[in-house]
Amino acid sequence: MRFSISTAYLPLTELPALAVAADRLGYDAMAVPDHVVDLETLQTPYPYTRDGARRWDHDAAWPDPWVLVGALAAVTTRLRFFTSVYVPALRSPFQVAKSVGTAAVLSGNRVALGIGIGWCREEFELLGQDFSTRGKRTDEALALMEQLWQPGWTEFEGTHYAAPRLVMEPTPTARIPVYVGGLSEVAMRRAARHDGWVGDLYTVEEAAGHAATLARMREETGNERDFSFITALTDAFLPEQFAAAEERGVTDVMTMPWAYYHGLDVGLEQKLDGMERFAADVLRPLGITPAATVPEM
Repeated sequence: MRFSISTAYLPLTELPALAVAADRLGYDAMAVPDHVVDLETLQTPYPYTRDGARRWDHDAAWPDPWVLVGALAAVTTRLRFFTSVYVPALRSPFQVAKSVGTAAVLSGNRVALGIGIGWCREEFELLGQDFSTRGKRTDEALALMEQLWQPGWTEFEGTHYAAPRLVMEPTPTARIPVYVGGLSEVAMRRAARHDGWVGDLYTVEEAAGHAATLARMREETGNERDFSFITALTDAFLPEQFAAAEERGVTDVMTMPWAYYHGLDVGLEQKLDGMERFAADVLRPLGITPAATVPEM
């Protein structure tokens, strides 16, 4: 079992200190969400709440994920970073490949690209991207980006994107894992073809059901690569509960550990204290040890 710190809606100024603490305490990664803008009025309902309302206030921070990853990688040595999730179809795949590839090189291959097709039609329209073709464009963009991350010359001819003979440098020295978010059958089949799935808030029982579905889909596609099942768990608090989730297919848990001790809306000092206590109460009993070579900030 691996544990990732969710950075959603957190003050930007707190993130370097949280990253350094996560690096030292043995957390595996930081999960970085993505929106370019947060429009005041939407007709599109948010798909992850029952009433369609967004979970955040309009003053929530949405930093550019790859600028943030570059900054946090510079103050850490072993901590990984992944997006939860990034929307490639909002952008040019060439720009996405450049940003992700550069972050991979600068971090020493400590990044993974978590993607979704996007839910907010108005954000697509604002950025001049076609909402109706976003799924097909995402698949094609992923294929193009995998080629752009290879050394040497690339040529690509697709329905939506084309590349004449070109190179893109810097080139990552290791393969960048691709995780896929989304609960539809199409999204889960897309995840089954790649390296992992990024979920939302689920009970252990719900997560186990999704893990079983993905395992079946991966078997159908013949995908034998390592696969990460990443989600937040609403009813796991003790080491044995997380261990039970791992036995049922959960490989990674996204969490805000301070919520167990102090609540969500707390300051940096309480966040750091919560991370320390969760490491002692959960990570250590699960055999996750601190990184002795990582200095404190």
